[in-house]
Amino acid sequence: MQHDRVVVIGAGIGGLVSAALLAARGCDVTLVEAAPGPGGKLRAVMVDGAAIDGGPTVFTMRDVFADIFAACGAALEDYITTRPATVLARHAWGPDRLDLFADPAASEAAIGDFAGAANARGYRAFRAEARRIFDALDAPFLRRTNTNPIALGWRMGLRGFPDYCTLRPYASLWRALGGYFDDPRLRQLFGRYATYCGSSPFKAPATLMLIAHVEASGVWLIDGGMHRLALALEALGRANGVCFRYGVPVHEIVVERGRTSGVVLANGERISAGAVVCNADPAAIGAGRFGPAARRATSAMPRRRRSLGALVWTGRARASGFLLVRHNVFFSPDYAAEFAALGRGRLAPSPSVYICAQDRDAAAVQADRERVQIIVNAPPDGDRHDLSHTEIETCTKHMFAQVSRAGLTLDLTPSSVLTTPAGFERLCPSTGGALYGPASHGWAASFRRQGSRTRIPGLYCAGGSTHPGAGVPMAALSGRLAVECLLSDRASTARFHPKAMPGGISTRPVQTVLTG
Repeated sequence: MQHDRVVVIGAGIGGLVSAALLAARGCDVTLVEAAPGPGGKLRAVMVDGAAIDGGPTVFTMRDVFADIFAACGAALEDYITTRPATVLARHAWGPDRLDLFADPAASEAAIGDFAGAANARGYRAFRAEARRIFDALDAPFLRRTNTNPIALGWRMGLRGFPDYCTLRPYASLWRALGGYFDDPRLRQLFGRYATYCGSSPFKAPATLMLIAHVEASGVWLIDGGMHRLALALEALGRANGVCFRYGVPVHEIVVERGRTSGVVLANGERISAGAVVCNADPAAIGAGRFGPAARRATSAMPRRRRSLGALVWTGRARASGFLLVRHNVFFSPDYAAEFAALGRGRLAPSPSVYICAQDRDAAAVQADRERVQIIVNAPPDGDRHDLSHTEIETCTKHMFAQVSRAGLTLDLTPSSVLTTPAGFERLCPSTGGALYGPASHGWAASFRRQGSRTRIPGLYCAGGSTHPGAGVPMAALSGRLAVECLLSDRASTARFHPKAMPGGISTRPVQTVLTG
């Protein structure tokens, strides 16, 4: 029946999770995706016949996915093989380097050796504060529909009131870190967690230090690469009856009598449905990418609110000099100047560089050429500016110069693939190449994110640009929240379905709640 059918637009993590969970609950689910396969930003790029992760590279909050697979009658370990990483990341400032470990005591000792006992004590206090903030927000905010500050206080209750008063939304992350670390390199290291959601540590609230707790709680390595997670979620959906249709862009979200009634594909085919979950960036709906009728469902994203974009190289390389681990960060000598340049819409002349060496375990040394992904932050202006050959050449030169300061020599193969903000705009329209949705700048940013429900009944949003935020586990939680909202609204509609009354009068339908 049309009422039971759900169309999911997009096979990113949020869409894949939504589809699998809905099918497991008995819904007739069709997922349509413009690309030829699943993953969205969690994509694999083929280079010289090898699949290389071209999107997110860090897998945290494994419990989120274990719960999703369990809710679908399956076990995560039957679909992917994961191993805990012992080294979380290797960090370099020219010749200086510091590793963070899965064992917090080892990280504390390493920080003490690197920057002295006072900074080791500062790390211990910072770690406790990051955990406190995460624990305070995990259940009432990250795992529930979007809300406002007052309602969040009610959710946290009297017992959580002291934490509510000390979530640190008004101080910047950069300023707060000064209270824990007097070594500017450590302030830079832990300020980098703001970039995990595409934000500047100078503008993001100190609340984001909770990301440090998420990473310290465990980073997992997926055999075969992160893209295997997308394939696993697709297989989970198929096992529960999801119909996947790839290579079929959605032209329009159909709205009739004030609510969603299906989609029209680019080939003119119409799929009728009682609800639609859109895993595209909400800004694409508000910009009219899915037709004028659906445009009012969300708001267009002002350019000033976009998160960071990036230049991403994926390819094979011969690395020498610096011993790479899986995750490596080479910091700019002037972090403030780097983010000032990005804020002005320019590439930084001395950028920080992230390298994921995908063939390496924590202490493994690889020979010959290995798979790498290299990331440099960039302005999210891919919808109005395509980098010239000269600009790309200059940025590439600066990237190589930055890693060479730490003693790393990289020889990338000519077949390596570079994706610019313009390329990401083509993959994710109406974003300008912003990889994380809206930036988390200012105390209200988290509350302004698009929630699961939209202004049009029957149309829901999921993905890293919606609540609770950017990142693979957050996108998965957004998919779960979209499902909860959809099923709750459907139950409410069924409960209060208009019925004939004596005298020929019908009751008015209850209006679907539009917040969340």
